[in-house]
Amino acid sequence: MSSLSEAELDALVAEAVVDCYDEHEQLSGLFVMIQDNLAVPFATEVLGVPVVVRKVDLRSSGIVAICHRGRMRQAIGILDLPLPDPAPDGAQWIEAYQWWAGR
Repeated sequence: MSSLSEAELDALVAEAVVDCYDEHEQLSGLFVMIQDNLAVPFATEVLGVPVVVRKVDLRSSGIVAICHRGRMRQAIGILDLPLPDPAPDGAQWIEAYQWWAGR
């Protein structure tokens, strides 16, 4: 459940996609806002395993979090990533991406 209202989510999405012409550019705009505003690194758990999210990346499948555990790395779709409580600063941009993606 989002901590932001529909109006707040609409405003965030509008800010991210203001100069975008198509869906691909909108995705890129949202990625830039997440990349610029999400406080990394932060710790979370993926399938019960502690990981550290060190950065985000834009892939053909969408925006992913690059999760590290020791020397291992794994890209996890940011919409599938469980966020810690409290969420890191900038997590509202993940909510905006989720809203834009219709999830």
